[in-house]
Amino acid sequence: MLIVLRHGQSTANAAGLFTGVLDAPLSDQGIREAHTATVLLNLALPGERPPTTGTGTGSPAMITAPAPAAAPVTLFTSTLTRARQTAAIVAAGLARPPVGCGADWRLNEHNYSALTGRSKDDVRAEFGEEQFVAWRRSVAEAPPAMGDLLYDEFAGTALFRALPAAALNRTEALSDVITRVDAFLTEHVDPLLARGETVLVVAHGNSLQALCAVIDGLSDGQIRDLNLPTGQPLVYRFDARGRPVPFGGRYLDSVTALAVALTLANEGGT
Repeated sequence: MLIVLRHGQSTANAAGLFTGVLDAPLSDQGIREAHTATVLLNLALPGERPPTTGTGTGSPAMITAPAPAAAPVTLFTSTLTRARQTAAIVAAGLARPPVGCGADWRLNEHNYSALTGRSKDDVRAEFGEEQFVAWRRSVAEAPPAMGDLLYDEFAGTALFRALPAAALNRTEALSDVITRVDAFLTEHVDPLLARGETVLVVAHGNSLQALCAVIDGLSDGQIRDLNLPTGQPLVYRFDARGRPVPFGGRYLDSVTALAVALTLANEGGT
């Protein structure tokens, strides 16, 4: 079983900013979302009491299958504060603590480049709706590159000084995020799933969008339309051939997840 969880709301999310590699912490709401996610996970993890109602495939839905025998849980997170905070809250609250925890920069959020830290409303007003949506939702189109001043500012932080040079580019498209997330899955997640273990990945809207694109084999159009709400665990189970069942996974709280996803879509997407 693979569970993916977008971090709780960050202060930058709350302010309506292009966040990307901006290392914003959780907001008060984001902290509450992380605790709520922990409650949902404790109901659904193997060996715990699962939810007993729900329907649907391919759309957010409640887990309906009986819980299998308990399996070790390994947790992975990005190296950004908002994901690490969420992961710490979840790990501390799980009835069965993870047997291992790791942070990997390849799970970091899409680098919004020169847009980083800017108001989404201001960018939309300056460049128009079509370009705004392309920068947020396109698989192939990268935002404008960081200038020297902004790049040097981020490169000089303790976070990026401790990471490989590849962790900070001047710009990247979502296709680049898909490539690095795919490599992470191959290296760390696939071997654990092959042994029947449970993996929990706490990351970001776009890096988890990339993860879902790899797992579900999504087209560019399906990727563009995928919106992942903060603090809502999404569960993937797999058949004997390693294919997700159902396609798109299942949210543990389908009602809330769907409502938030619709709001995200109206705001221009994840």
